[in-house]
Amino acid sequence: MKKNIIDKVKTFEDACQILGINPNNYKLIVDKNMGLDNLELVTNAFLKLAIITRCLNEGWKPNWDDDKETKYYPWFYMDNIRSFGLHVVSCHSSNSGVSGWLCFKNEDLCKYATKQFKDIYEAYMLNSK
Repeated sequence: MKKNIIDKVKTFEDACQILGINPNNYKLIVDKNMGLDNLELVTNAFLKLAIITRCLNEGWKPNWDDDKETKYYPWFYMDNIRSFGLHVVSCHSSNSGVSGWLCFKNEDLCKYATKQFKDIYEAYMLNSK
């Protein structure tokens, strides 16, 4: 019986292993003298999310020329007490509120990724560890 991709990808390292990527070689190093606070953190969180998304999508990439193809992406909110929550949004057009790198082929993958890797999404969206 073939294992579901969700059962295979529990960590960033799992996604790297499946894609044949060395998890120690993905990082972008930013010169601290550039004065861009947290750029390294945010960029590396995005790289992690892009790798995880690519792995979970198992080769699927959004076709932005096909407005009938549904694409799913996480939409986060914050309340007054800095609670970071999730809404899953589907997109049927060539417009998106997120990078195509972070879109999923179905709602279940989108929900799973945002719950399983919430800390990485927080680093990317909130510029925080």
